[in-house]
Amino acid sequence: MKSICVFCGANFNGDPVLKEAIDQLARVMVSKNITLIFGGGRVGVMGLLADAVLQQGGKAIGVIPQFLMDKEVGHTGLTELHIVENMHQRKQMMNDLCDGIIMLPGGFGTLEEFFEVLTWLQLGLHHKPIGILNVNGFYDFLLKQMDVMVEQRFLKPVNRQLVLTSADADELVNTMASFKVQPDEVWFKDRNLT
Repeated sequence: MKSICVFCGANFNGDPVLKEAIDQLARVMVSKNITLIFGGGRVGVMGLLADAVLQQGGKAIGVIPQFLMDKEVGHTGLTELHIVENMHQRKQMMNDLCDGIIMLPGGFGTLEEFFEVLTWLQLGLHHKPIGILNVNGFYDFLLKQMDVMVEQRFLKPVNRQLVLTSADADELVNTMASFKVQPDEVWFKDRNLT
């Protein structure tokens, strides 16, 4: 993988464990010459990750909509900063620029971005590995909800397996690099869509 898109919060809760995970992910990406693709903000987890990558000599490419630049939350010290018209273009460009996706802790926006690209993967619109860096158990309940979806037969096990998870950045990136994505092609045949 030459680039990873990271979805994460525009806030930071001050947790030193999260800060160390951010720094570890930055170290792993820079050591493997992986470019950071992210939402282009200078605030929160986004800003901390971009700064950590840049401070270690790595590359950080941001994609931000104009209305957020107008609110002065854009990071102007990046390798590249793409300014787009809206949130939909932002997600599409971030996906186009990356070879894989990782989700760090965040709020509604982080989850929305993550689930949209995960749905694209399930539907076969891309074949990029998707991982959750589950810092300090932050996403334990979300992962359990995915398991409930399988138990209740709203999600096939093969699609649940598309979500890679680790609490360790190096392990997660290595797993993603070797993962062969297998979206559920039967989904379309079951519904006479092909």
